[in-house]
Amino acid sequence: MLEAPIPDTVPDKWTIIKELTAARLAFGVTDRDLAVLHALVSFHPHDSLADGEGTIVFPSNAALSERAHGMAESTLRRHLAALVNAQLIIRHDSPNGKRYAARGVDGGIDRAFGFDLRPLLVRLPEIGQAAREARAAALRLKRLREAVVLRLRDAAKLIAFGREEAEGNWDQVEDRLKLMQRSLRRKLYADELNELNLIAVQLLTDVNVILSHNKSENMSGNDNVDERHIQYSNIEHSDSEPSLKKERSTEVEPSPQAKPKLPLYLVVKACPDLNDYIPTGIHSWPELVTAANFIRPMLGISDDAWRRAEAAMGSEAAAITVVGILQRASEIRSPGGYLRALTSKAESGAFSPGPMIMALLATENQRAM
Repeated sequence: MLEAPIPDTVPDKWTIIKELTAARLAFGVTDRDLAVLHALVSFHPHDSLADGEGTIVFPSNAALSERAHGMAESTLRRHLAALVNAQLIIRHDSPNGKRYAARGVDGGIDRAFGFDLRPLLVRLPEIGQAAREARAAALRLKRLREAVVLRLRDAAKLIAFGREEAEGNWDQVEDRLKLMQRSLRRKLYADELNELNLIAVQLLTDVNVILSHNKSENMSGNDNVDERHIQYSNIEHSDSEPSLKKERSTEVEPSPQAKPKLPLYLVVKACPDLNDYIPTGIHSWPELVTAANFIRPMLGISDDAWRRAEAAMGSEAAAITVVGILQRASEIRSPGGYLRALTSKAESGAFSPGPMIMALLATENQRAM
């Protein structure tokens, strides 16, 4: 170890400690071991361990304890032994067991007894590689944890929505959700997070199955007409919007409506194509309404069709419907005619945009899985 060459480029000593801190598991040392190493390194008088008269430091136990924030000498000895066993320092004992430096006739250090820090320089490539791998593993763990958190958040929102809009054993799925949420409170390793992620995926799948079984454009159950049937069979309009001359000339004012029960973020998540038109994102219901009004002319939805939808559904629900149509634009032959058909159903109390969004969200979740 002492004879091995030192790399040509050597960072300052604190950068080495920082890299070793990231790589500590690979070297089998603890944060307390590194606290003692930090104290030892502080006795080297230069920024770089490669500078000066050598790499041996020789503080007394009292001085080292003071730099280690008052650590007891028996504890110091245990951590120093761990650093030696990890081959991060080498012990040079004097005949009397003391640590000191003997100077030669020229005034320079002739011999030094203490702890040699040279292994930190020799093992720099190894330390750097281990640090990079540790940081990459930590990032993967962070991303995996985020994925689990997001899936559980989606499940929580869907369960809350489902309790109000669909029949199902919601108590059971919510109990499963709470159990997973409790698991996330403790520190989990990669294998445990991978297992929890699979369970979260299954929970989302089960929730979507319950919702899909209840999927119906007719929330009252009186007119269960499939969306595609509306699209191709029940629309009495051509592919383009009819001329406004054929429409009612009276202005239709939106009537007050209850706020949608759907969480806004689920609507945005279910309709990612919104990002192509509103790259800054949607953060409030008024922003969604503005975005839908901006997008709908591009879909061939006329002013009259939009006003009528607002009057029948409320501005927010009309906006949800439009962005849902946007997300399915490739499947819908006449977006304007489709909106009119859904508006007619809404006027009779037979349409809510919830099932449309749930279907889109289920598709989006399947892609993510």
